[in-house]
Amino acid sequence: MASGTTAGLSSQRPNGEKAPRHPTEGLCRYQSESETDIVPTSKSLSRLCSRDDEERAAALEQLTESVLICLGLDRPGSNRLSQKTLLHLLQLSLSCPLREVRERSTELLRAAQEQGVAVPRALASGPSAFIPAKQILMEGLDQDILIESFLSLGRVDHITMVMALHPAYLTCFLKTQHALLEMDGPLPRHWRHYIAVMAAARHHCSYLVQQHSTGFLEAGGEESWLSGLDQAPTKLRSLQTLNKLMAHRPWLITQQHIQALVCPGADPRWSLAELIHAIVVMAQAHSLCSFVWGCGLHPEPNHIGGFTFQPSSPSHVPRSPHSPAHEDVCDCAVVVLMKRMVELQQQQEEECTQEEIITRFERERSESIPTAVVRGAPPDLVRRLVEEPEFRYEDFAPRGEHSPTTMRAQDYSWEDHGYSLVNRLLPDMGQHLDEKFQVVSNMTYHRMAMHEGVDTYTLRKALWNYIHCLYGIRYDDYDYGSVNVLLERSLKVFVKTMACHPEQTTARIYHDFWKHFRHSEKVHANLIVMEARLQAALLYTLRAITHYMR
Repeated sequence: MASGTTAGLSSQRPNGEKAPRHPTEGLCRYQSESETDIVPTSKSLSRLCSRDDEERAAALEQLTESVLICLGLDRPGSNRLSQKTLLHLLQLSLSCPLREVRERSTELLRAAQEQGVAVPRALASGPSAFIPAKQILMEGLDQDILIESFLSLGRVDHITMVMALHPAYLTCFLKTQHALLEMDGPLPRHWRHYIAVMAAARHHCSYLVQQHSTGFLEAGGEESWLSGLDQAPTKLRSLQTLNKLMAHRPWLITQQHIQALVCPGADPRWSLAELIHAIVVMAQAHSLCSFVWGCGLHPEPNHIGGFTFQPSSPSHVPRSPHSPAHEDVCDCAVVVLMKRMVELQQQQEEECTQEEIITRFERERSESIPTAVVRGAPPDLVRRLVEEPEFRYEDFAPRGEHSPTTMRAQDYSWEDHGYSLVNRLLPDMGQHLDEKFQVVSNMTYHRMAMHEGVDTYTLRKALWNYIHCLYGIRYDDYDYGSVNVLLERSLKVFVKTMACHPEQTTARIYHDFWKHFRHSEKVHANLIVMEARLQAALLYTLRAITHYMR
């Protein structure tokens, strides 16, 4: 090893002694049980997430020592740094909120490169293809919540980095994810991740497929299951019909679908508690696909498509998204929107007749909104996990006599029906979900674009109710004329694409709406779409369970 590199990276054991810079002859020559502590392992890397400062410092020194020992072998074929370790170091160097861990990981990668090791590099700059990394930093990330995420999950992924623009929401999102995937519950942990993989595959979301595949394997799942649905247990495969309906046309779900899974004669049979757990996992994954596609998230640095071992050329610059110069554009459209919001608030006392509400609702749900060109075939890692890929979203209100029946929110709502059912069959989960719904609906910073002191309630409500309208859910006390007044057509295109077929979201669709708004405000709109869609899918599925239980 070059002396300069060694001098800068000599690790120090907790007792103050210098770790050896070079291994003894044959120390890393063979893989054996006595040598497993020499190579960085998942366990040793996980200690970097300790909440104890001393333990974390010791883990960092152990990682350094392990890497340096392995780099001491210059013989061809003797390199012991696995691709997994290199990719883990790459991710830590780019996204770890703890400065000492981030900088040490960068130094270790540089030392490996100087020793002739092929070192991976990220293919993209920042977490999003739509939002420049520098603008995410400019709009403000809460470091405390990023550190908490790292200590709890062992990583700060791109989802967390973008959601961190809204710390109040991210806090309850992480709490829900942890309870859903990691806490005690009816389903084993590896099944939960596999169900999430099945759900994410419906929307061709390789980001979530890879993330949950990793979680599945770490929880003890069999790798063969990931090679195709036919390798998974029959009981998991029996969820496929419910999975595709929840993802694309939840209004078609009936009590017969539930009965086929839980009735005494079902083979295999699900308990109601197991089924509720699976349903929430699927609904959460489907809606999270909307967020991933809607924010244009890049693959993680350790995901397929997120890294390369090819050296960068001198002129190489990681791809960074184009962002319109919002500050240079006249905000006349924002002023007009604010004026409309005030007028609608003043008109709230004027009641519409039920006939008028129904007419305006039908007009909104049947409006023709163009969508993007369908993407090409998904990658193999996604395609092999999808049955009936041709089953996609269709408008809730097709013209003809077989149009489905509208769900009236007054007849079945989250507050009066869904919440208690989930909490009864999956304790505390109803509370976690309700907290997310409440936070995203009520979250406001009292600003719009460059304007402060703005009440955005009517706009947030219009977004939520428009998404439910697309899913055939009607509120008898809401004037749907407000939707057309407040939501510009480009915003409707974005919302419908993201809520109904998120895999078709493009940068153009993202940049075309709210051109004068901050990216954090667009992310807020993404969160509203995500949660409104989640609640809509849950309402149809929970209603079917309620009917079955009667």
